[in-house]
Order: sequence, then C-alpha cells, then structure tokens
Amino acid sequence: MGEIEITDRLQKRVRRDFPDAEVAKGVEGALRSASRRLDPDGRGGAGGERLMAALVIYARGDIRRLRDAVKLAHLDWRDLFVCTDLADEDFEQRLDEELSGPT
Repeated sequence: MGEIEITDRLQKRVRRDFPDAEVAKGVEGALRSASRRLDPDGRGGAGGERLMAALVIYARGDIRRLRDAVKLAHLDWRDLFVCTDLADEDFEQRLDEELSGPT
C-alpha cells in the first residue's frame, strides 16, 4: 500500500496550527495512521482529506485535542464529522473555508 497523501492545503493548515516543525511532522504521521486504520482499503469511506481535516480542525493546534479527535474517530468517525461541521452535504465548502487562509 502506498503512502497516504496529505493535500498541500491541509499540510499548510497543519503547519499553521502546529508551527513547530517536528510537532507538525508528527501530526502528519498521526493523520496518515488514522486515515489508514479507518479506511484500510482506500475506498474513501472515512479516509482522505475530509477525515484528516476533521482531526486537525477538532485539535485547534492542541496535541491533546488531536489525540481526543483520533479516539473519537475510532469510536465513530461520523461523530467527528458532526463535531467539526463536516457531516452535511456542504462539507466541501466547509473544507474550503477551513483549509484556505493565511499561508
């Protein structure tokens, strides 16, 4: 299985929320790991940018909150989407809003 991609816009958000380079690198690893575990076949269920963005949005730059988000996603990833306003049909617009911003 190949490396799970983190989009450029999500990577910018991670680096904005977690400015320490080593911490940001660890966050990116946690995002890939969570995505891999929640969508092992790459079928797009809970995986991909939406899930990883939900984890980052929930965390708000706090590693403890990121860990909580990962735990919540493992219990039921749909709850994570609800908590981050990514559950509705307009989630793509919400992603655009959350992932665009200062570079």
